[in-house]
Amino acid sequence: MIYLLLSILFSSGLFVIFKFFSIYKIDVLKAIVINYITAFILGFLFSESNFSILEVSNQPWFLGSIFLGILFVAIFFVMAMTSQKNGVSVASVAGKMSVVIPVFFGIFLYNESFSFLKITGIFIVLIAVYLTSFKEEKSISQKNTLLFPVLLFLGSGIIDASIKYFETAYVPKNGIPIFSATIFGFAGFIGLLILIYNRANKTFKFEGKNFFGGVILGAINYYSIIYLLKALQYNGLESSTLFTVNNVAIVMVSTLLGLLLFKESISKMNWLGISLAIVSILLVTLA
Repeated sequence: MIYLLLSILFSSGLFVIFKFFSIYKIDVLKAIVINYITAFILGFLFSESNFSILEVSNQPWFLGSIFLGILFVAIFFVMAMTSQKNGVSVASVAGKMSVVIPVFFGIFLYNESFSFLKITGIFIVLIAVYLTSFKEEKSISQKNTLLFPVLLFLGSGIIDASIKYFETAYVPKNGIPIFSATIFGFAGFIGLLILIYNRANKTFKFEGKNFFGGVILGAINYYSIIYLLKALQYNGLESSTLFTVNNVAIVMVSTLLGLLLFKESISKMNWLGISLAIVSILLVTLA
């Protein structure tokens, strides 16, 4: 259970960091590239097995890590844009409402429990995340940036479902750091290619704040994935239950952090959503 709590805390921190990027005018793409390089280095430094980088290509999860690396860098950028254009609470809700994708993935592929209590809890989750993100006044700019929350929803769901699949089918218990590091490595490589392209087109300019922002983001990102994978290996919780509790808790924590740190407005509807989120966690956990 401690791994689940740590995953929630570190994942919530990602949305907050992206908001700070907007405040301090940190270049998102450059920071994201540094972030993945940092996470890649951390993965190999804290590896629990004796492993050579040259052996990575022989692992059964290698192609999966390439797929996830591409998704990671794309969705991370979308997450950053959503946090900046729509707010921390909307970004967390859009990303974590995608819980329905890995939940149904777990139920139908792994024959996890499908009780009335669990379905009721998941239904309440959807209501809760909508209410938590509800804005009484929708500006034209918010409507124009609806694309980012939608992409974040789809991408986050696919990432969660894919992580569960590869963790179950191919990744040994002591292979989590290497698997994670490889994903981060490919994501960083793709990001570097984009930066090289920008430099060739004379749009490249690097500042120290982008580097330090990326290092901080990378450390938080690394541990958010590590603890999620470790939580998935715990036999006491089904993945459908774990993803539901994890995602709705991140919505709650991110929304409250947005209120405390950035003075983002929280209406009565938002508070109702947070209350329902707590109810949904209890229902799904009991189920």
